[in-house]
Amino acid sequence: MSDDRNNPGRPDRDRINLNEDYEVRYWTEALGVSEQELRDAVQAVGSTAEAVRRHLGK
Repeated sequence: MSDDRNNPGRPDRDRINLNEDYEVRYWTEALGVSEQELRDAVQAVGSTAEAVRRHLGK
C-alpha cells in the first residue's frame, strides 16, 4: 500500500505502516490477525511485510 494516497506513484507494498489506519485495516484483514497481533509482529520483526508474514506463519 502506498503511504500517501494522494501520491499516484508506485505503492510501497513491502512495508507495513502502523501510523495509517487504512493500512492497519488492510494488513489485519489480509493477514487474518487482530490489530494487536499485527502491532506485536511489527515490533518483533520490523515493518517489512515478508518478515511479518514469516513471523505470523502466513
